[in-house]
Amino acid sequence: MSQQTVQILVDIVKLSIVASVIMGIFVFILLVERKLIGRFTRRYGPNRVGPFGLLQSIADAIKMMLKEEMVPGHVNKIVYVIAPGMALMSALSVFAVIPFARDTITLPLESLIGFSVILTPWVADVNVGVLYLLAVGTLGSYGIILGGWSSNNKYSLLGALRTSAQMLSYELPLGVAILSVVVMTGTLRVTEIVEWQTQFAGFAWLAFLQPIAFLIFFISALAESGRAPFDLPETENELISGFMTEYGALKFGLFQAAEFVHAMMFCTITVTIFLGGWNLPFLNEILSVLPSPIQALAPVIHVGIFIGKSLVVYCSLIWIRASVPRMRFDQLMAFCWKWLLPIALLNLLVTVFVLAIIAELLGLW
Repeated sequence: MSQQTVQILVDIVKLSIVASVIMGIFVFILLVERKLIGRFTRRYGPNRVGPFGLLQSIADAIKMMLKEEMVPGHVNKIVYVIAPGMALMSALSVFAVIPFARDTITLPLESLIGFSVILTPWVADVNVGVLYLLAVGTLGSYGIILGGWSSNNKYSLLGALRTSAQMLSYELPLGVAILSVVVMTGTLRVTEIVEWQTQFAGFAWLAFLQPIAFLIFFISALAESGRAPFDLPETENELISGFMTEYGALKFGLFQAAEFVHAMMFCTITVTIFLGGWNLPFLNEILSVLPSPIQALAPVIHVGIFIGKSLVVYCSLIWIRASVPRMRFDQLMAFCWKWLLPIALLNLLVTVFVLAIIAELLGLW
């Protein structure tokens, strides 16, 4: 086999491993969220299946897979079946360009296949990674819209219409917020954005340099992922279960998994773009003075830092869910068009203006 073919196979294996790990973390995150929500509302949460309820999520997954699959006779069967998988796969595909660490590993396999194989802590490092995040990350809304439309149910259709209006609206301030980051870093490559934040001993996190863009991105990400207080597409008190009303068993579980994986996806994007990714202040300086065996574990340390940051961001989503009441849909849309988008555009103009002044003073033009 050629070197290019082997590298493609390695990338496919890495993507499969990343998807499997993400689904495994989803089971853990689901349990953590139910436990924390229970504590926030002065309840215990799951505490029956396994010690301290640790096996509750696994029991729920088994129940979903073993329940009888029913397809209502009034639905568009092909779209109805495809929609849940489309919503989940779009979220999983985003993790292909997320850098989980910095260092690459070279496997010396010349004696076996004639060349060495390079292992990177990301699946792909494309030069338009930010555009990939925006394009693929929002494809999940199509799965929700198609699921609601194909169900041929008025509650499902209303949930789908809310999804289309909400997600397409909040994509604008989210994209403008990220554009401010792109203007400041001067690159669309995700790995270079993370590397840019390692300046000044690792203190150049864009959450500090672009706090308004960070706040707008975080709020828009909540709306994009359908998290509380923006979970209007599936309001139980108004639309039963919204776009999921006609779904059950495994297909319902896929939609639920898509919702949580989308939230995890936006947490990792937030960490990558605004919170320094795998980096911590003075991390490189500390690793440089440690013994060589510990320096060799740098990729593992980077991955641990990245996962830890992502879990902290996800816990903030749980906190918001338990603390902030759901708003009306007209308030949701007005907040986007009258506040978030104008502020995001103003922040972008100020960023460009300040960078132009700095470039003029430093004689970069």
